[in-house]
Amino acid sequence: MDTPVITEMDMVIRLCLGFVAGAIIGFERSSRRQVAGLRTHILIATGATLLMILSIWLPQEFNSLKNGDPGRIAAQVVSGIGFLGAGAIIRLGNNVKGLTTAASLWLIAAVGLAIGAGMFLAAAVTEIITLVTLILLDVFEKKLFPSERNKILELTYKSSIPDTKEAMKILKSFGVRIQSVDVNQSIGKDKGARLRLLVGMPDSTDISKLAKAMKTTGNVERFEMKEKY
Repeated sequence: MDTPVITEMDMVIRLCLGFVAGAIIGFERSSRRQVAGLRTHILIATGATLLMILSIWLPQEFNSLKNGDPGRIAAQVVSGIGFLGAGAIIRLGNNVKGLTTAASLWLIAAVGLAIGAGMFLAAAVTEIITLVTLILLDVFEKKLFPSERNKILELTYKSSIPDTKEAMKILKSFGVRIQSVDVNQSIGKDKGARLRLLVGMPDSTDISKLAKAMKTTGNVERFEMKEKY
């Protein structure tokens, strides 16, 4: 059976498709203000497509179709893309951002390799699945598992006995997850009390309303929220 010959027109078509595939996923990432956006995804997808074309073309050009290994360069792309993925991951205190973008970089490289190999249907299906995952499942996931950040909440009370039960009740009503509690009942000359809590704060929480709810108890003198580093 004769091995299909890749023509220059095939190369142009595949490179253009790699560009389009990278642009679609990159546009979605840019719309969410991610560090690796439109241009990064386009370059990776187009570059992976070109490398896959090169893997096929070299054995063809030098009459070594039987001995050539088109998968050799592709394997290097898969391992090499990890460096770019690591650069997209950012750590903010105890929170890590960019894992999804790093995964999309790895995936778009695979899509580029598939396009370069002429697997257009597989690349198209993968592109659709990726868009469904990034857009539709993102909405679904946020409804089921609201994203949150670790915060340190400090409440200063007027009296020496803090109303921890009431404070926890208010926090739970706002969907705040309490991780640890520390009580200090001797603050300065006023003999007041301080309640220090490590909490998981949903991104949708209205901090001003939470502070107002805490102060309506009549015993909270100061409400302070800090990032957990």
